[in-house]
Amino acid sequence: MVYGYPSENVWELDLKRFGALQSSRTFLRHRVMEVMPLMYDLKVPRWDFQTGRQLRTSPLYDRLDAQGARWMEKHGFERPKYFVPPNKDLLALEQSKTFYKPDWFDIVESEVKCCKEAVCVIDMSSFTKFEITSTGDQALEFLQYLFSNDLDVPVGHIVHTGMLNEGGGYENDCSIARLNKRSFFMISPTDQQVHCWAWLKKYMPKDSNLLLEDVTWKYTALNLIGPRAVDVLSELSYAPMTPDHFPTLFCKEMSVGYANGIRVMSMTHTGEPGFMLYIPIEYALHVYNEVMSVGQKYGIRNAGYYALRSLRIEKFFAFWGQDLNTLTTPLECGGESRVKLDKGIDFLGRDALLEQKQNGVYKRLAMFILDDHDTDLDLWPWWGEPIYRNGQYVGKTTSSAYSYTLERHVCLGFVHNFSEDSGEEQVVTADFINRGEYEIDIAGQRFQAKAKLYPVPSLFSHKRRKDDVELSDFHGK
Repeated sequence: MVYGYPSENVWELDLKRFGALQSSRTFLRHRVMEVMPLMYDLKVPRWDFQTGRQLRTSPLYDRLDAQGARWMEKHGFERPKYFVPPNKDLLALEQSKTFYKPDWFDIVESEVKCCKEAVCVIDMSSFTKFEITSTGDQALEFLQYLFSNDLDVPVGHIVHTGMLNEGGGYENDCSIARLNKRSFFMISPTDQQVHCWAWLKKYMPKDSNLLLEDVTWKYTALNLIGPRAVDVLSELSYAPMTPDHFPTLFCKEMSVGYANGIRVMSMTHTGEPGFMLYIPIEYALHVYNEVMSVGQKYGIRNAGYYALRSLRIEKFFAFWGQDLNTLTTPLECGGESRVKLDKGIDFLGRDALLEQKQNGVYKRLAMFILDDHDTDLDLWPWWGEPIYRNGQYVGKTTSSAYSYTLERHVCLGFVHNFSEDSGEEQVVTADFINRGEYEIDIAGQRFQAKAKLYPVPSLFSHKRRKDDVELSDFHGK
């Protein structure tokens, strides 16, 4: 135990990964009956539970389902994986289970291509959303203590930041928009809804006038991704959406179509240009219909989380719960730009980060591009594959995806520096990673891989907005 926390990642044993939605006796009875046989079954990659489904859905669920959406479940929420074209066999795709190249490969490729060349819409309503407000400066002071980045920014600005524990590890990785001087809007991963709420309540002063509200259910979230996203919104809002008028990492409340009060954020979760739209649920269907109608001339289409996964991994974007956890610090994953040690507040985890900055890190997140892997014939990497440096085991992958841009598989994973004599961990430097020869072990077969501490420059060939630079720098230092 360090700082009173477990020395291993125990998220899978943390009760706070569940919510009240999993407390239904019917849900538990059916889910337990499904879970028990899985202990003796070989689970294929990206398998989904069949019980407890259609429990939490976006207002757009029926509309997306009718357009060919195939669904996955996260924290009880239905999320689109990909959209099957009319000429594809739906049943065959649903029954396709393999460790090799999956049948949805071409479908996701077309969605990724559309994100890069035109515009796509991804329903991301499942993301956790909180509002923190106060009558005075208490909201700012509270968040400044709990988060590593500086949130004392002008109204409308968005800050990417970590919520750290005393050991400097990530309890959450999120984005926070300052709505006004005393109000903040916080967006977190889907499975953070209970965990993050409990963490915030734990440190909230008992006698304060702070108000913490879970507004996840109030907003439908649409991720509008691609170079033509600005054209679509410009027509619907009648407001200039260019970078000069709507800078990156900025939030405005505006009209879209007939609907008022839409929170539009100039950011995406993929590194591509675009916007996030947080829409009051009563307007969700109207805004979606308007976006799809206007977007037809720009080649708009629906996309799912598999496309988002491919885009974010090839851009070296780490996600909490997959690549980051409570034992990962910002200094170990290139997150120095999201830490402001000099912001004037002794925030939670600051002392641990100062010590780590002085002593060095003992693991470091790297991006691995497979060289001699045959996508059509070889087993795919999914996650958890051993990483070898100069023939010596140094860690394992945390997530992976096929990059349709590089036409290679890309893995993210942590590299350790184990002493050959004692096996003890030593400091990992950028030079240590760059000088190694790497292999990824997939089911006993090793494939050569190039390790990088930054995204491949060609992936940013489009006109780079300010957030692209900041986010690439996040993993490049």
